[in-house]
Amino acid sequence: MLTLTLIATGADLQAQTSPASTAVSQKRPDAPQLAPYVPTPQDVVDRMLAFAAVGKDDLVVDLGCGDGRIPITAARTYGAQGIGVDIDPQRIAEANANAAAAGVTHLVTFKLQDAMTTDVSQATVVTLYLLSSSNLKLRPILTRQLKPGARIVAHNFAMGDWEAEKIETFQDKEGRSRTIYRWTADGRVRQ
Repeated sequence: MLTLTLIATGADLQAQTSPASTAVSQKRPDAPQLAPYVPTPQDVVDRMLAFAAVGKDDLVVDLGCGDGRIPITAARTYGAQGIGVDIDPQRIAEANANAAAAGVTHLVTFKLQDAMTTDVSQATVVTLYLLSSSNLKLRPILTRQLKPGARIVAHNFAMGDWEAEKIETFQDKEGRSRTIYRWTADGRVRQ
């Protein structure tokens, strides 16, 4: 018979049972999780934003923003405005702290919100690092709301039968294969 013993320090137990930590780590129960939290490596973020041809007049909306690195980089590198949306309050707190540390709080905002109900109609660039099934759920919303000319850039996952106008596959700094897809809204709603 195998016996497994777990040892927790007092700090671990306090963190696990503290109401404040429970509130911070709970995700919005009314929002579907569209992907697990996996941060996009910074070199991939840089390529995504360049691939989208982001400029100072853009509003970059990152659905599933995690720690906020895409809107923060868009603001810091290009002077663009950014909005990050996530269902996890811990990620939103981290994104706000990262924006403050980067000195771009005047350009970026982070919202605890469901990506499926987020208004993206003012976005000129939408970035995604979600699953293919999630991209497909968002496709009709994005194509309905985005004005013609707005760009959608996705990391590693496509949008079903809507062919990307541009695809780039490369090796990241750690040698992993990455693919970036880009579409441009054309006023046609795609289901």
